[in-house]
Amino acid sequence: MQQASGAREGQVFESPSAGVSVGSQWSAPSACASRQGAVARELERIAALVFEGRRISFEDGLYLHEHADLPTLGLLADHVRRAKHPSNAVTYIVDRNLNPTNVCITDCGFCAFYRRPDAEGAYVLSREEIYKRIQETVDLGGQQLLMQGGHHPYLKTAWWVELFHDIRERWPINCHALSAPELDHLAKLDKRPLAEVLRDLKAAGLGSVPGAGAEMLVERVRKIIAPKKTSTERWLDVHREVHRAGLRSSATMMFGHVETAAERIEHLQRLRDLQDETGGFTAFACWTMQPDGVPEEHKYPAKATPAVYLRVQALSRIFLDNFANIQTSYVTQGLKMAQITLRFGCNDFGGTMLEENVVSAAGCLNLVSIQNIERAIERAGFVPMQRNSWYGIVDPRHASLHRGPNSREEAAVHRGYLAAAATGATR
Repeated sequence: MQQASGAREGQVFESPSAGVSVGSQWSAPSACASRQGAVARELERIAALVFEGRRISFEDGLYLHEHADLPTLGLLADHVRRAKHPSNAVTYIVDRNLNPTNVCITDCGFCAFYRRPDAEGAYVLSREEIYKRIQETVDLGGQQLLMQGGHHPYLKTAWWVELFHDIRERWPINCHALSAPELDHLAKLDKRPLAEVLRDLKAAGLGSVPGAGAEMLVERVRKIIAPKKTSTERWLDVHREVHRAGLRSSATMMFGHVETAAERIEHLQRLRDLQDETGGFTAFACWTMQPDGVPEEHKYPAKATPAVYLRVQALSRIFLDNFANIQTSYVTQGLKMAQITLRFGCNDFGGTMLEENVVSAAGCLNLVSIQNIERAIERAGFVPMQRNSWYGIVDPRHASLHRGPNSREEAAVHRGYLAAAATGATR
């Protein structure tokens, strides 16, 4: 039986469907145990696949999770990172996390940010306040607005269309906005197909889509932590439609709660399969759940340890062989841990997030200045470079290295998929 890392002693979570229990007995493999006998031979076999640039299987990924010591995982992940990014650069983007509303009717028990429509503290930002924050971001050289909110019961697609249109008319900044569950919610509110919703949002100025709302792409887990949220298949379908619309998106995973080791790998497998199909994901980021102060805190284990975070972070780089970029999470893990992840597979520092409201609501806030991000990257032995939403280099100090994509149109590299989709020839 697989056990969830970081659980409080004796805490057990029962699956509502399959009777699978998740408890607190998992412990990390030791370096000594992974260097002897059959375990060592199996790890050597898997390592050889990685060093040869070959794909590892689900079973291989699970074996690494359960039997590889942390230095071995770091070595393999760093090899993959260097193979994909042979330069000494680590990218980041100057952005702002702007939440136009915190009103949500999905009631996720792990979220301390949302408010019900009539609850104290519920808000919808005025256009004036939104525009003020955007101007502040642009004045600091911002390339991206990460805009997400809740599943507001009354803000339909037209509200977002007007907002995106106004932003596009006023500022040269990308709207990286609306997670898959939010897009699905808009389609339901509008009572029309998602493809039409995406068409209107794109025409208004939506430039790319964040990977939030994935949590864990396993239905057993979603029924426990987010029973009202978009299902696994629907989350994947929304991103498939996003890619068909000529937009790129990112992918994420929140772990360290009620999932098993096998379910972590299942999540990665789902993402890898969709990336094989569409090529539409720009990057992957993962972080540990922040349980302090959330509405259903009693359900969740203690926060996963840094070692567990590094284990899963390294595995994601090894397993997601068709993802170009792996992003660290300094906001949840802190700046020093983010430096370490640059040797555990990460090549991107994420965004400056000049504003952050979601994880900070759970008591976790590690925002730092642009200068501190650059200093952390340099002290880890890398060269910091600013990028845009599509991982084009836009750093004014490295003009000779500037390269695309520079727009959502240039970033739609999966046009072969789009052509196939038009003829019904996709898998």
